[in-house]
Amino acid sequence: MSFAASGAGKFRDPWAIRRCLDSKGTNMAQIARKIGVSPNLVHATVKGVRNNRRVLTALLEVGCSPKILSLPEDMKEKR
Repeated sequence: MSFAASGAGKFRDPWAIRRCLDSKGTNMAQIARKIGVSPNLVHATVKGVRNNRRVLTALLEVGCSPKILSLPEDMKEKR
């Protein structure tokens, strides 16, 4: 199993996402608790290894830019 980022997530900028979360006074663990998923899932999504829609939606709601999230095509259409 490869843990390299692929698909839409390979262009995701994890450091920019962390800066965004810091500027909003939150972090990945708080996002995980808020939406009821594991912190590992949030971390993998932020790194671009996963494309979990619940995590990406929560990051959008917090105020992270769609540009730094490198959203999958099906999520871009809704924006």
